Amino acid sequence: MTAKKKTGGLAGVTAGETAICTVGKEGAGLTYRGYDIDDLVDGASFEEVAYLLLHGKLPTRGELDTYVEKLISLRGLPEDLKKVLEMIPADSHPMDVQRSAVSFLGNLEPEGDFSNQADTADRLLACLPSMLLYWHRFHADGKRIDTETDDASVAGHFLHLLHDKPSSELHRKCLDTTLILYAEHEFNASTFAARVITGTMSDMHSAITGAIGALRGPLHGGANEAAMELIEQYNSPQAAVAGVRGKLGQKELIMGFGHRVYTTSDPRNAVNKKMSKLLVGESGDTTLYEVSEAIEKVMWDEKKLFANADFFAASVYHFMGIPTHLFTPIFVCSRVSGWAAHVMEQRANNKLIRPAADYVGPGLQKFVAIDDR
Repeated sequence: MTAKKKTGGLAGVTAGETAICTVGKEGAGLTYRGYDIDDLVDGASFEEVAYLLLHGKLPTRGELDTYVEKLISLRGLPEDLKKVLEMIPADSHPMDVQRSAVSFLGNLEPEGDFSNQADTADRLLACLPSMLLYWHRFHADGKRIDTETDDASVAGHFLHLLHDKPSSELHRKCLDTTLILYAEHEFNASTFAARVITGTMSDMHSAITGAIGALRGPLHGGANEAAMELIEQYNSPQAAVAGVRGKLGQKELIMGFGHRVYTTSDPRNAVNKKMSKLLVGESGDTTLYEVSEAIEKVMWDEKKLFANADFFAASVYHFMGIPTHLFTPIFVCSRVSGWAAHVMEQRANNKLIRPAADYVGPGLQKFVAIDDR
């Protein structure tokens, strides 16, 4: 890989080629394998999108049915992994739980010589919700849940495990849509971390573990949790406007706004905002949505910063009864499809990723023995 120019944070630097995704290109804000995200949200399921990312084409009906059945069959967890999940402290961040669980699964089910990389990707896609929610339910409810459900979708499986019953069609569809929106986003921090690890010829479990570590931070995937914490501080739109203006005056960072690549809007935000409004109609309590809209407006009026995918996703998850600390782990359950696709793409034409650095430290110095210093 070659860099075109030096820049802080590598912004604007081209670090490689990909056939998986475009972000912020003229005429289409976000595409997966050439398909506009709006078309995928309107017409596809998350399982279709995962298949597209991993196999390079949309599945036929028969291929999709076979793929869904395969994912359903891969949801169960080894007993040794369940023991590890029970040992992880209840106050751990769920992202740390997923990181540890994926790493341990790599010991129990090593990828080997990469010839079964597609099966490894499918296994992770199928069982990440199981790992997360087995830990959550064990510590939150003191219950060892059965992680194998017959729900046809990853979204339905997640909600079933979380609430101990099948979800409504509306909730399943909304969660499925957010999984599509989060599935892939080109060379973002976590994806690039996965490709760097893959470039060393490491295994997929290591690459996904590293990607989870990168996604954990509030400047990347953790922004949806921070956004929810912000929104819940205010009990009215008026309080939100005053509060956010005060934070801006103190130069505090407001999470969920702006984007490194998008310049005028995040194409995913409109979809999440629409779902948030739909779900608030179901709940009957409009305060959270009105506060969210007020914050969105003041951020644009004061700073010309638009809401990104994380901001309204926070209230979408909240309205479905998902605890705030599980927001970013849902991101993992989706993005593993994109990460795995990048792992396989990196391997197909692999080169070690080793950029140079401009040294800014002291010049060559004479070493002095410790007793003479």
